Amino acid sequence: MGHPLVSVVMPVYNAESYVGEAVESILAQTFDNFEFIILNDGSTDRSEQILKQYQQRDRRIRIVSRENRGLIATLNEGINCATGRYIARMDADDIALPERFSKQVEFLETHPDYVVVGSKVLLIDPEGLPICPFSTLTEHEAIDAAHMEGKGGAICHPASMLRRDVLQKVGGYRQEMKYAEDFDLFLRLAEVGKVANLPHILLKYRMHANSVGYTKRLEQVKSGFQALKEAHHRRSLDFQTTSMNELIINNESDASLSKIHRVWAWQSLVGGNVKTARKHAFLALKNNLISVDSWKVLACAMRGY
Repeated sequence: MGHPLVSVVMPVYNAESYVGEAVESILAQTFDNFEFIILNDGSTDRSEQILKQYQQRDRRIRIVSRENRGLIATLNEGINCATGRYIARMDADDIALPERFSKQVEFLETHPDYVVVGSKVLLIDPEGLPICPFSTLTEHEAIDAAHMEGKGGAICHPASMLRRDVLQKVGGYRQEMKYAEDFDLFLRLAEVGKVANLPHILLKYRMHANSVGYTKRLEQVKSGFQALKEAHHRRSLDFQTTSMNELIINNESDASLSKIHRVWAWQSLVGGNVKTARKHAFLALKNNLISVDSWKVLACAMRGY
């Protein structure tokens, strides 16, 4: 029996609330020629027990459990374990739509000059309510230009499918790019091939108040700055951007629950998801009753625009 065409690599760390739904979304793919490598990165909750139950049901699942080593080391370990031609990234709290793998495999099989393909995704809140579409750029030039301007998220990491040989060729994920390892990787991949997003929503990406984008924002900005600086150097381009201090000042933000819920409420309104907007507008106000911004977003959410 030959190797599977796709290796799914999913790190797991204390994800008992969502990991079952994530696993089921992979097992429900219409494309079934894959191995499912799940790396339990030292979880202390019920994640491992839940994963073992799924492993008993499906022989494609391979679980690697050991002490906590962090995301970057775990991702590189997953790459080294993989045998498929393509690596499909997945996170333990997201939901892949059934046609994701079939559409991405078809794209990579018919576009040999492309090294990674993502997709448009739907941001959802912690309970799964829709917020808005994200990663909407589709063409290589637009995606790479956004990255070179320092804009992360042009490709949603857990929605990506990559060529394993190219991923290994560029050295995988770099430990020194902590919290911006995907941004750095996509910059390097775009230098050896083309990148793209499919225009279809193929993943539901779950937002959390304790995500890296909120809790480790400054560290993420510093790593992203270094990745951007190195990308300009590799491409023999002048690095004309704001200084590190300016970037830090511009990204210093109120990471309070009130602020986070306000952001989700505004995004939901833009996405036309009024029910979600009202939910998070009320939560924003609940967490800060004297905030004028929270009263403003609530008024707009109740009005519906």
